[in-house]
Amino acid sequence: MKLKTVHVQEFQSVRDSNEFEIGDITCLVGKNEAGKTAILQALYRLSPIIENEGNFDVTNDYPRSDVEDYQQDVETGKRKPATVISVKFDLADDEISEIESDLGKGVLADRMLVLNKNYENKQTINLKANEEVAIKFLIEKSELPDRLLEKFLKVSNLTALREEIKANVNDENTDHLKRLEDNIKDIGVKSLAQYIFIKYLANYVPKFLYFDEYYQMKGHENLETLIARSKQGKLEKHDHPLLGLLEIARIDFEELLNPARTQDLVNKLEGASNHLSKKILKYWSQNKHIELRFDVRPARPGDPEGMRQGNNLWASVYDSKHKVSTLLGTRSRGFVWFFSFLAWFDKQQKEEQPLILLLDEPGLFLHGKAQEDLLRYMEKELNGVHQVVYTTHSPFMVDSKRFDRVRIVQDREMDTLDELPEKERGTKVITDVLEATDDSLFPLQGALGYEIYQTLFVGPFSLVVEGVSDLLMLQTISGVLEKQGRTGLSQKWTITPVGGADKVPTYVSMLSSQKGMLIATLIDIQTKDRQQVENLYKKKLLKKQNVLTYADFLKRDEADLEDVFGDDFYCQLVNMEYKLELKPKDLPGSNPRILVRMEEHFKNQPIKEKASFNHYRPARYFAENINNIEKNIPSKTLDIFEKIFKALNKLIEG
Repeated sequence: MKLKTVHVQEFQSVRDSNEFEIGDITCLVGKNEAGKTAILQALYRLSPIIENEGNFDVTNDYPRSDVEDYQQDVETGKRKPATVISVKFDLADDEISEIESDLGKGVLADRMLVLNKNYENKQTINLKANEEVAIKFLIEKSELPDRLLEKFLKVSNLTALREEIKANVNDENTDHLKRLEDNIKDIGVKSLAQYIFIKYLANYVPKFLYFDEYYQMKGHENLETLIARSKQGKLEKHDHPLLGLLEIARIDFEELLNPARTQDLVNKLEGASNHLSKKILKYWSQNKHIELRFDVRPARPGDPEGMRQGNNLWASVYDSKHKVSTLLGTRSRGFVWFFSFLAWFDKQQKEEQPLILLLDEPGLFLHGKAQEDLLRYMEKELNGVHQVVYTTHSPFMVDSKRFDRVRIVQDREMDTLDELPEKERGTKVITDVLEATDDSLFPLQGALGYEIYQTLFVGPFSLVVEGVSDLLMLQTISGVLEKQGRTGLSQKWTITPVGGADKVPTYVSMLSSQKGMLIATLIDIQTKDRQQVENLYKKKLLKKQNVLTYADFLKRDEADLEDVFGDDFYCQLVNMEYKLELKPKDLPGSNPRILVRMEEHFKNQPIKEKASFNHYRPARYFAENINNIEKNIPSKTLDIFEKIFKALNKLIEG
């Protein structure tokens, strides 16, 4: 069965959450104090994996401002105990088939199982079972003689059926009615729906595994104290991942304290270390040189408080790059969270019981890339196996390709001093972004902005250029070459303008961190920028052959894109855009770059009507009027651009 909807009422900051849908992976987004944790906690207590954490307490959990009124109303009989959590499960095909094989096809009116739990901690079910279908099926299964069959088929409910059986008991009917009684006896006095739930569905109801920062391992534990807590049923939250670790290693307490052979204990601890190291390194991109190690040693006087008698278990992380071990508890909180979760969850998986994971702010202490690793873990390891509901206020924990997974959690009372209508008070879960406040939308806006950065001008093959004018001219000249049957720029390249030469190294550094991306540059160069350009390959951001400049193809020390067109043709473009009669000989100085000479000319002889020279305008004119001016493009210019495009395309071909 699969969880389909959740509805929380009258719990902590939640008065009525609204019923909201749950998918394979569901992301509850909202700012701090919006009530995300309250939603998860209410859901967890419906069917917690740690049974003693499943109770609702009116004093602690009912909305504090109204708790006294609520208690008096319940005590005086004005109202019934509030239902805190109500969920709907969609039954699986095999679950329905099993029921129908015993009780008849169509015995269930729909596929939905509803579970509720109230402040008396009573769980109730709602299952639409058709008694008439079941009765007919069981009667026909009993192979009654025709004289009884016709009579019994008129019965419409189980109570009436039992009365009919009593009314027809005699020597002649005893054997026939005994078969029918045997077929219905297991249903007992409970309703058919309750019978179906207990016999066929109860074991399929998933347990909820709730995980937050308080379940993180400390990294060291006194074994005798841990054993005592376990026997007394007083385990602390951080104990559960550690017990999961010991179970992964197939080690019981007796083996830890009194191993038959030291090497056996060492081998088992190494096995657990290797198993979890492989798992965490598969999805932990922050440091690929770490190994987990575990050790059991007698306590010493200088050990931490509470660990100075008996035996202690120590967890450490060995960094093979720096040749140093550090205690697990001293590592980053993000790493400890990730490791602790894997240790406990891996143990639960081995029990092969249906699980739904509730992760409260799982990326809270993780770097943005590590949050991306966690999303990847959910997608690869959990999706399709266990449903996941997690909370976040981080843009990096929102999968911008799957906004359909997002549910917005907000409490509008936090944003105003005014008294809101009753139906608008408290934590709400919504899917309509038009109803969301600006603060609630911020993580989505951040995720969308990051996605736009990743995709708008970036593709698997990204050609970094300086500005939009480069993009216009390159796309246009490529079209001219292709029209003539020559080689243009491959359509696989995504041209990425970065807004200036000084920004090229930063953008290349950012883009090169994206896995599977091929990056090249095609940029202007002047003497003062040469070292910066050479650093792109000297510092191994790019391969040398991926750093292309226009000077490379013009065999000069300095050159801009505009120089490839030649002085005469570029002057024509400027004249057509600005309605001038400028000639190359009019440009002052001897700088090889025509743009430098242009800017100096217009500084001395400003363009009329207060217009200023901008090299974007000739580029735009070139793109908009190419059909009229392509015949004027020098053949040498086309040859050089074709060489450039062939060099770039070769990078893709490998």
